[in-house]
Amino acid sequence: MPRFPVCVQRSCRPLLERPETAVKFVWAEQRGGAPACEDEPRRDERAEQQAPAPQGPVLSPPPLVDYGVFMQGLVQAMQTQAHTQAALQAQLEAQAQVPAQDHGRPSTMERFKRMLLPSFKGESDPLLAESWMREIEKIFRAIRCADEDKVTLATYMLKERADVWWASLLCTRFEDGAIDVAWDEFVRLFWAKFVPEHVQDRMEQEFLSLAQGSMTVLEYEARFYELSKYAPHIVADERRKTKKFVMGLKP
Repeated sequence: MPRFPVCVQRSCRPLLERPETAVKFVWAEQRGGAPACEDEPRRDERAEQQAPAPQGPVLSPPPLVDYGVFMQGLVQAMQTQAHTQAALQAQLEAQAQVPAQDHGRPSTMERFKRMLLPSFKGESDPLLAESWMREIEKIFRAIRCADEDKVTLATYMLKERADVWWASLLCTRFEDGAIDVAWDEFVRLFWAKFVPEHVQDRMEQEFLSLAQGSMTVLEYEARFYELSKYAPHIVADERRKTKKFVMGLKP
C-alpha cells in the first residue's frame, strides 16, 4: 500500500483498504495535490447546502408606459363621457316636452265627469234644453275639450227620451250608427228637436218686447242675454244690441 501521511491514513483508512480507492489516492499524491476522499463533501457543495433558498417568485420589473398612447386613450374616454352626457340631457329635455296626459293626467272623460253636469232627459220645456246646452258648452271650455270629443261626451249625458232620440237618429240618419258627427251638426239637430222653430219664434218675440219692469238691472241683464240668442239678426250688430238693452231699462 502506498505511504500516505498519518492524518490521511486515519481519516481514509476504510477507503484505502479497497484497491480501487487507493489508486485514486496515489494519483492525487503523484500530482502533488492533497488526497481527497470521494465520499467527502466538497466545499462548493457545502456552500450550496448552506446558502438560503430563494423565498417566493422573483418579480419582473414593470413594463414601460407609453405616455402618448395613455394620453390618447384618456382623451377618447373624456370625449365618450361628454357625448353620453349630451345624449342624456337631450333625452331629459324630450321627456319634459311630452304632453301631461302621458304622465298620469286624467282622461278627457274623467275630467268631464268631475264637472257633475246634470243629465238631459228630453223635457218639453225649451228653456231646460237651452240651459243644459249652455252649461255643457261652458264645461267644454273649462276642460279645453277637443271638438272631436264633444259629441261623445254630450250624448253620454242624454237619458230617457233624449237618449232614445239620439239612438234612433244614429240608426236612421247616419250610416252604420257612426258617431263621428260634427259638434255643429249635433247642436243643430238638438235645437231642432228640443227647441223647435215655433218655440224659437216665440222666444224671439219675447226678446223684442223685453223690458226691465219689476226686475232689477242684474235680473233684466241676465234675461236679456238669455233671449238674445233667439234674435241673432239684432245681437250681431253691437250698436243695435246696445240700443235695445238701453230702451228696455226703466226711465
